[in-house]
Amino acid sequence: MNPTSNPSSHRSADARPAASRRGRILAGTAAAVALLGAGTFGAVSAAAAPAQADAPTATSVGKGLTRTTTHLTLAAATQAAQAALDAAKKADRQVSVAVVDRNGSVLVQLRGDGAGPQSYESAVRKAYTAVSWNAPTSELVGRLGQAPTLKDIPGTLFLAGGAPVRAEGAPVAGIGVAGAPSGALDEQFAEAGARALGK
Repeated sequence: MNPTSNPSSHRSADARPAASRRGRILAGTAAAVALLGAGTFGAVSAAAAPAQADAPTATSVGKGLTRTTTHLTLAAATQAAQAALDAAKKADRQVSVAVVDRNGSVLVQLRGDGAGPQSYESAVRKAYTAVSWNAPTSELVGRLGQAPTLKDIPGTLFLAGGAPVRAEGAPVAGIGVAGAPSGALDEQFAEAGARALGK
C-alpha cells in the first residue's frame, strides 16, 4: 500500500507540524510569563524590603566644642570688589580686585579692562595676606625686616595693596588690588572697597 494514498497518513503528517508549532508558541508564552512574573516579584520584594536597622546616624558634638564665626556675604563681597574697581577706574588705572573670606577662599574676583595678566593672582595673594594677619599689607611689609621668612608662607604676597575687612575688630575678609603703577595706589583702591561696606 502506498503511504501517500493513505488518508490517515496525511492527517498525522499534517497534524504533527501544527502540533509542534502550537507547542513552541505555548512554550515561548509560558517562558515570557515566567520572566515577567519573576521581574514583578523582584520589584515587589525590593519595594517591600525594610530599611536596614543598623544605618549610621550623625553624631552630635558636645557643648563647647564648636565656635561660630562671622563671614562676609557674597553680596557684600561683590559690593566691595566693585567699589575698589570703580575707584581704580576713576583714577584711570587698570587693576584686578579679589575678595577672600576669613579662610582665604576667593569670594569674588574682578579683572578690570586692560589689567595685566599678573595682576589677577597678585590680587588674590594680597587679599589672603591681609585677612591672615588682620592688617593692611603695606604694614606687613615692614615686618619682613624682623621676620624675613614670612614671605615664604605659601599664598602670601607682602606688597602694598591688601586691606582687611573687620567685623567687631576681627577679620572677616580681605580685599586685594593689583595692577596699578604702585602698591600705594593698589592699597588705596582696596581701602575704598572696604569703606564701601561701612556705609
